[in-house]
Amino acid sequence: MEVLLVEDNPGDVRLTQEAFKEGRAPVHLTVAWDGIEALEILYRRGPHAASRRPDLILLDLNLPRKSGREVLAEIKGHPELRSIPVIIMTTSKAEQDVQRAYSLSANCYIAKPVDYDEFLRVVRAIEDFWLSTVMLPQP
Repeated sequence: MEVLLVEDNPGDVRLTQEAFKEGRAPVHLTVAWDGIEALEILYRRGPHAASRRPDLILLDLNLPRKSGREVLAEIKGHPELRSIPVIIMTTSKAEQDVQRAYSLSANCYIAKPVDYDEFLRVVRAIEDFWLSTVMLPQP
């Protein structure tokens, strides 16, 4: 499975990488460090021309250069990208952020746990449901 992680925090990137390494399903994790790079990967532009289309996107809301909200709106507004499930993984528990994400057609909203074991549990739950149970559209 191809997963695109859009995250600017190196610690959260490392935690996610480690959690997927310990997982049950083989996952190729590509990291975009900001919203612009995420869209370049998705549109296969420049150095990302050979990128594979992700089966799943893990998207932080608070990103440099282009916010997660803007990235989500663009993904869900594009006919070839809108079917890719987007899971918002962010530190915000604010109701307005949750409502806004779902109004932009996010498939799931998760507040990032701060505890390592809980973070692993969340990533395993994502893996179990989104990468093992759900039938995803083929690219």
